[in-house]
Amino acid sequence: MPDFSREEVIGGRVAGVDEVGRGPLAGPVLAAAVVLPARPSEMLTMMLDDSKKLTAKKRAAALLALRGSGAEIGVGAASVGEIYRLNILQASFLAMRRAIAALPAVPDHVLVDGNKSPGITIPCTTLVGGDGLSLSIAAASIVAKEVRDKLMRQLDARYPHYGWAKNAGYAAAGHRAAILEHGPSPHHRRGFGPLLRNCSAK
Repeated sequence: MPDFSREEVIGGRVAGVDEVGRGPLAGPVLAAAVVLPARPSEMLTMMLDDSKKLTAKKRAAALLALRGSGAEIGVGAASVGEIYRLNILQASFLAMRRAIAALPAVPDHVLVDGNKSPGITIPCTTLVGGDGLSLSIAAASIVAKEVRDKLMRQLDARYPHYGWAKNAGYAAAGHRAAILEHGPSPHHRRGFGPLLRNCSAK
């Protein structure tokens, strides 16, 4: 389970940063930055974990608790066009920088999930598997996942063929079949190899 020990050792306003959506065939990559209260409540602490380990119901409850806790939250995204132009890694870093910039104030330090800094001037510590180690990164992973899933549900209402409300743009069998049948939408990542192979097979 993640804890708050790293944030306490660093001191000051520490932002946890994580992204979601590097692997899908469609939709933006989205990042969140979260500065937790100096002393997060025990209830909030128990609700936070790597978003991949939580059910949709628990993620939604955690997001609601975060918003009511006084936590500072910033969200940033990189579009499919930016993913195509920059590559997915650099687009992920761009989304992270935008999430940090969206915070109400510049944090004193940033904890980033992964092994590479997103290219910021703020002091930064990278943590591999950080969403399972740091409460702030776990909180960011939940925010990013919930916000992106909501966006994909909204896009699903406009492009219902692809099942994005359920697959969030990932390469599920039904999604791949829909690309073969209907072709790619404007929100598909045309630079992704699997998508190109699906389209060429049509």
